[in-house]
Amino acid sequence: MLVKTYGSAVHGIKATTITIEVSASQGINFFLVGLPDSAVKESQQRIAAAFENNKLKWPKSRIVINMAPADIRKEGSAYDLPLAVGILAATGHINSNLLSELVIMGELSLDGTVQPIKGVLPIAIQAREEGFKGLIVPRENAREAAVVNNLEVYAVDNLKQVMAFLNGDEQIEPTTVNTRDEFFSHANSYEVDFVDVKGQENVKRAMEVAAAGGHNIIMIGPPGAGKTMLAKRLPTIVPPLTLREALETTKIHSVAGKIDRETSLMTRRPFRSPHHTISDVALVGGGQFPQPGEISLAHNGVLFLDELPEFKRTVLEVMRQPLEDRVITISRAKSTVEYPASFMLVASMNPCPCGYYNHPEKDCVCSPGVVQKYLNKISGPLLDRIDIHVEVVPVPFDKLSGAPPSEPSEAIRERVVRARQIQEERFVEWKEVHCNAQMTSKLIRKFCQLDEAGVALLKNAIERLGLSARAYDRILKVSRTIADLDGSEVIRPDHVAEAIQYRSLDRDSWAG
Repeated sequence: MLVKTYGSAVHGIKATTITIEVSASQGINFFLVGLPDSAVKESQQRIAAAFENNKLKWPKSRIVINMAPADIRKEGSAYDLPLAVGILAATGHINSNLLSELVIMGELSLDGTVQPIKGVLPIAIQAREEGFKGLIVPRENAREAAVVNNLEVYAVDNLKQVMAFLNGDEQIEPTTVNTRDEFFSHANSYEVDFVDVKGQENVKRAMEVAAAGGHNIIMIGPPGAGKTMLAKRLPTIVPPLTLREALETTKIHSVAGKIDRETSLMTRRPFRSPHHTISDVALVGGGQFPQPGEISLAHNGVLFLDELPEFKRTVLEVMRQPLEDRVITISRAKSTVEYPASFMLVASMNPCPCGYYNHPEKDCVCSPGVVQKYLNKISGPLLDRIDIHVEVVPVPFDKLSGAPPSEPSEAIRERVVRARQIQEERFVEWKEVHCNAQMTSKLIRKFCQLDEAGVALLKNAIERLGLSARAYDRILKVSRTIADLDGSEVIRPDHVAEAIQYRSLDRDSWAG
């Protein structure tokens, strides 16, 4: 008897439907074909043990299983359940009428319990697109899959329950999630807030400008000045996720297996903070079976690199292309995978190895030339992609103890959202551009026109401060964002003046 069940293979953040054909005929052999990896081949042992422990006999038949399309590599243990169901249906233990309408995925324990799997959301999206009626998944993954509408998601605990459901002996209520209600009820609920930050008004302003235009930012300052504290609060002032962004972000985290049982949809922008010992593969993604790296997990959110010069040179250099293209392509001999990587880069660093160069009270103990050498660990092309450089000075004691409460994140976020709305309207004709940071040279010439006073000011700054040529475009982009925060159509000289302030590392005077 020939029976077909349906599973799914995840490639990048997209899924491909896999048809599992099971043929049972006279004989006693077992063949599994269709390019399975070791984990899929081992499923025979897991299924056989699960049958035995659930008082089911392994069929005395010649079983041939083909996983089509046969040229796509099948990886992982998530095919245990569809293979087991296919074997039971081919040998007459399960009614096969419903199988054509369902996609089945799950890993089997030896006692027949169904274990959670990765990448359920892309699988559910693909199942709906191809017109399947329902999806059978482990209970831990059900809420994640239920985000997809017009698809019945059945949460199962064990093999016996799946058999009873398919034979019509047991009813399973489809899992439902009211996506919109859940999304809007949890949006913008952060544990941290800018109200906790005492002083640092200039850095808060720089953060606001960075959030409003989607600019990358680097903070330079001594230890204990509050760089990490400020960076962790940046997601609280960035505009909330839209439903489309939330779905895209959830897909990436689903593929990486980072979604817990209670979560159905990510409602907050991700904040990733990898340690400086990270490898380049862990940052950009890859491995033998390609997985998203930190830059993809930070998609639509913030990637925070603390102590930037301590990162290996190779690690920092691999970020140059994704910062520009907002996508990372991982190429292997047999396949190429693309992961989205549109994130805001927030970096922090000490000005020198001892940390006290330019400190108002403490003396720097570094020898001559060391400061410049320390800064040279960050390459010019990478600095080129960071729009805002801001110096962080330690907060004096009187501000720490007696200062009035700072402005809350909500008030700052309102201004940022207004500025982003202006940008969305401005770039409505350009689908790939959503904020000022993404402007090309052509768009800069179109939307960043300066008056005579502004041009004179910029010329003077570049000549007197010794600003590099790469600073020119960056200053124009940032001044455009500052004008948007002001609600101004034109870029005034005061907007240009503020943008010039945010190019500390480009000055000739920096580091001697």
